[in-house]
Amino acid sequence: MKKLLLSLCIAAALLHAKENADIKYAQTMPREEATQQKVLLSYASVLENARKSVVNISTQKSVSQGLYTNPFFNDPFFREFFRGFEDSRIPQERVERSLGSGVIIASNGYIVTNNHVVDGADKIVVNLAGDQKEYEAKLIGKDPKSDLAIIKIEAKNLHALTFYNSDDVKVGDVVFALGNPFGVGETVTQGIVSATGRSSVGIVEYEDFIQTDASINPGNSGGALINSAGYLIGINSAIISKSGGNVGIGFAIPANMVSKIATALIENGEFKRAYLGVRISDVSDDMSSFYNGKFGALVTSIEEGTPADKAGLKRGDLILSVEGKKVKGSSELKNIIGTFEPNATVTLEILRDNKVITKKVQLMHQTGTFKESGGFSYKGLSVQNLSAMNKQEFGVTANIQGVVVSEVAQDSEAQKIGIMAGDVIVQIENVEIKHVEDFAKATQNEKKKRFYIYRRGGIFAVVL
Repeated sequence: MKKLLLSLCIAAALLHAKENADIKYAQTMPREEATQQKVLLSYASVLENARKSVVNISTQKSVSQGLYTNPFFNDPFFREFFRGFEDSRIPQERVERSLGSGVIIASNGYIVTNNHVVDGADKIVVNLAGDQKEYEAKLIGKDPKSDLAIIKIEAKNLHALTFYNSDDVKVGDVVFALGNPFGVGETVTQGIVSATGRSSVGIVEYEDFIQTDASINPGNSGGALINSAGYLIGINSAIISKSGGNVGIGFAIPANMVSKIATALIENGEFKRAYLGVRISDVSDDMSSFYNGKFGALVTSIEEGTPADKAGLKRGDLILSVEGKKVKGSSELKNIIGTFEPNATVTLEILRDNKVITKKVQLMHQTGTFKESGGFSYKGLSVQNLSAMNKQEFGVTANIQGVVVSEVAQDSEAQKIGIMAGDVIVQIENVEIKHVEDFAKATQNEKKKRFYIYRRGGIFAVVL
């Protein structure tokens, strides 16, 4: 009996202790109560709106697989019987499908994405978040130099994201990347801004990237990079990775650049960049001692007849700012000038002979671009000076002078009229072409021109 009473007393004591412990289990606490008590840190309400603005994009395009030879022509009898028809090869094509993302920027169906997501596509299909319907999209305009494109679907009252002033983005800001990586469905990843103003990455011609460690994987291209307030600060563009997967180095095109280019593409179907007409380089630490310790874009040469030439810029000038915006280096000057409309007048602050002077320059439309390698790109073709080495490479006779076509972009104007890598452009209209600078000068305006091209011992003309 005593043992029984002792057991009952111990049980009662344990029960009383358990009741006094007041243990709370997180899994049984309602989410609303946890949030009110600041147990949960969540961006769900911020992301809820942004997710409505990010779309999935799937594309289809026909890709040539080269030439297919009829197997009958492997038989000697058939080859003899069809003598004169030996070239039975026919081009074969396959349909290539790819996935990407896009961001709704206007309630009436305008969507911004990466150019490489939709480039060359025969069909573009858009899926909206929470909508089972598929929308076929129309390409409105593209800008390969920044890797941006605008497409449009026939829909109304869509949820458009609000743009943020990307100049105010700071290293350390919390950001989210939204997209459709690997086609698995809508995905959100979190990170911080790792750097701003990233250039010379080698992804596109005009680079002013926001760098982030938020995971950006294949399929995220064209999706949104938003801040913790839910505003669009950039369009996800690319990653640096040897494996193809995310390693914490992702890049987004800043919202200010997106806004300017997107507006022009919607209104005009193209984005025309202003042109200054100088060759520039960065200033080293040793070189800065000649410029009172200042840095900027150093003018190394000036093209004849360009805005820089007309404004009186000189080799050795150090460009410090454009319209009051500080220039830290050559890439930054290129990006700043590229944001202005052709014919805009801008004020340059220049350091010359240890004195700061200002120059007003009326910019021109940029028809082509000088490359760091010394070449020049124009309407989808890239040219370089004809040297003894590439004369031998392309089989050009010794007495031919001109510039050699080193590359022709897929689906460009140059490719469509039949210009090929290895062609030598010897004359444009009445101007004989001997150097890249001659080519640049001859293509300054948008008028159609006759290009005289040397190929395989003969010269023919095309209009570009």
